[in-house]
Amino acid sequence: MKRMKPFFGLIVLASMIVSMSFSSCQPAKPKHTFEIGKDDFLIDGQPFQIRCGEMHFARVPKEYWRHRLQMTKALGMNTICAYLFWNYHERTPGEFTWEGQADVAEFCEMAQEEGLWVILRPGPYACAEWEMGGLPWWLLKYDDIALRSTDPRYVEASQRYLKEVGRVLGPQQITNGGPILMVQVENEYGFYSDDAEYMGVMRQAILDAGFNVPLFSCNPKHTLKRGYRDDLFPVVNFGADPADGFAKLREILPEGPLMCGEFYSGWFDTWGTPHTFGNTEAYLRDMEYMLKEGASFSIYMAHGGTSFGFWGGADRPFKPDCSSYDYGAPISEAGLTTPKFFETQELISRYLMPGEEALPEPPAPMPSTTFEKVTLSQFAPLFDNLPEPVVGDEPKNMEYYDQARGSMVYRTTLSAGPACTFSVGAANDFAWVYVDGEEVGLMDRRKRNYSVTIPAREQESTVEIFVHAMGRINFGKEVHDRKGLNAPVTFKSNGQEIKTGQWEIFNLDYNDQMLAGLKYSERTEPNTKPGIWKGSFTVDKLGDTYLDVSTWGKGVVWVNGHALGRYWNIGPTQTMFIPAPWLKKGENEILILDIVGPQAMTIEGVETPVLDQLKPENDFSGTRRNQGELQIKEKQPVLKASFKPGGEAQTVKFDKTVKGRLFCLEALNAMNGDRYAAIAEFDILDAKGKAISHENWTIAYVSSEESSGENGIAENAIDGQTFNFWHTSWSITQPEYPHHLVIDLGVETEISGFVYVPRMDDKAPGRIKDYQVFIGNDLVKK
Repeated sequence: MKRMKPFFGLIVLASMIVSMSFSSCQPAKPKHTFEIGKDDFLIDGQPFQIRCGEMHFARVPKEYWRHRLQMTKALGMNTICAYLFWNYHERTPGEFTWEGQADVAEFCEMAQEEGLWVILRPGPYACAEWEMGGLPWWLLKYDDIALRSTDPRYVEASQRYLKEVGRVLGPQQITNGGPILMVQVENEYGFYSDDAEYMGVMRQAILDAGFNVPLFSCNPKHTLKRGYRDDLFPVVNFGADPADGFAKLREILPEGPLMCGEFYSGWFDTWGTPHTFGNTEAYLRDMEYMLKEGASFSIYMAHGGTSFGFWGGADRPFKPDCSSYDYGAPISEAGLTTPKFFETQELISRYLMPGEEALPEPPAPMPSTTFEKVTLSQFAPLFDNLPEPVVGDEPKNMEYYDQARGSMVYRTTLSAGPACTFSVGAANDFAWVYVDGEEVGLMDRRKRNYSVTIPAREQESTVEIFVHAMGRINFGKEVHDRKGLNAPVTFKSNGQEIKTGQWEIFNLDYNDQMLAGLKYSERTEPNTKPGIWKGSFTVDKLGDTYLDVSTWGKGVVWVNGHALGRYWNIGPTQTMFIPAPWLKKGENEILILDIVGPQAMTIEGVETPVLDQLKPENDFSGTRRNQGELQIKEKQPVLKASFKPGGEAQTVKFDKTVKGRLFCLEALNAMNGDRYAAIAEFDILDAKGKAISHENWTIAYVSSEESSGENGIAENAIDGQTFNFWHTSWSITQPEYPHHLVIDLGVETEISGFVYVPRMDDKAPGRIKDYQVFIGNDLVKK
């Protein structure tokens, strides 16, 4: 594909000729110019340091948009970074929604009214811990589709979407008097693949959609060169060590302003792991470095908000994300100031640009309220409220039945006979198996345990599988995340397959029609089977509040028809944010889907959130991993070597491929001589030197991990995110080297090497020096 020449030297992409008016009664907007200069971004010819704050309009009630924009302005930002989520706007192919909560044009206009510029990130892929990274679920109806590639089915759908984005937001560009300065093409594609042609196709789709402002790409520092094009302005993403990040960026950008596209203020939470507050000292230190150097940045997140409804995603290989997207951001989930807010504001106020006015005071906080504890007593068992089934010879995944989200019940019959094993290729994401109404087993995607023993039967029995889906994985190749039961689905006894009756499939997507049609009965005791509880609570005055769900199990909450998101009693989140606009003065209706049953059917509105309370004892699947005994003492290592100093990603190739299912890294010592080990990310390479999908991976064994003082669990080393990391224990115990991490690939595999990414912060401990690698099928004894 022919590429355009670079545009990094004083290229004026501004409104110099025509100012378009879209309403005869609307006054023309002031005209400005935006340029990417040799050393700086330039607005109206003057150097402009972009201080941007990320905020997702879909995660903030529309009634609060202006308040949050004012908060971001007071924080010290001059620009807002706005993600679009394709699946939020095109929920059905060809049918677009841009009204109400989805009215991004109004959001941009509001930002301009508040004196903020806008950087637009339309996708088509976003990530952002959002369901499927923003890609629409209906793309998965094609069994063989290759997402984020030049697959014609994906490209055509992306082009249609981006054309719509251009229709809606083209008038908002600075070239038309609007606030949009730049538009991002795709997102962190270098991590996903190395296809510059694909990036060119997406770039052209955005140009064809009518965007004529500068287009840019962003990547973590160790993937900047993958998929690189010189007709896209590059920025780098990092959460630590800006000097190294910008040095890597200079390797592909010899001149031009430097920018961090995602500068992490904290991190998101996943269920069952500690809440992340973020290291404020390091955050401020690195921000000051960028302010001093004149580099631009975008704080991810300035305000996180909430993944309401079913929109929260899942990290890979499978770590479902919490509904709270507080992120440890300077502006809290409910839009309140934090110590980090005032420290950020004070720092930025010392580095304002010439002629820039002092930072404004933050707006007054929104009113808050509480309500007294009440008990819910109306209960609708899901098995008693099933819709009409789809009947077939074999069960399929959720997407096959045109279902986007929620739960499914699969029902069939088994003839009388001896005990047998029910197994599936995958149960995404949790499956409870019942025989004649009695629970006989559980499948849990976190552990990839996809088989259940069916007891002997003296007569024909009914088998029901209740499958509940969490959000689709939002990062890596694993975005091809099909929910429900995935083939092969078999019943076997003594190695022989047992035939079943026809299958009935019941779709439970929890839409408004389904919720309105439920049949309830009075219940005074908790129930362990899945169902929906109904009740009401009274609010004397309107205000924001937090719903205490700590006595409930796992599910989803609706208040006055608004889906608050998911809850899970394992934590760390034990409350749910209810914004005041969703409440009524007086009586309010609440519905709670609980899949495993509550300990007590009570709710309460409280003043402060509980974001950091883990309760692993509540996990219906037991501990996170059933760890065995490491057995490598008598084994010969495949490799004994040393990592290079620094934060560079390091690719290690073996002299020849080695076959095995388990990969053990034995860390022998640290670069700085201390007792800790840490890994930001770890990839394993197949026989062709390509990174192996993490879809089937689990942690088979880890000698030590930090899960109390911070989120340092072993799964962080294989989730594709370089800002978080596996870290050996430090808060309760502090074991010495050696440290061991064993990855189970799921199947025996030809391995040619691996990629190791050290933790990003060079001032923090844990970078490994000497190590050994073991590969085999019997490295861990269960």
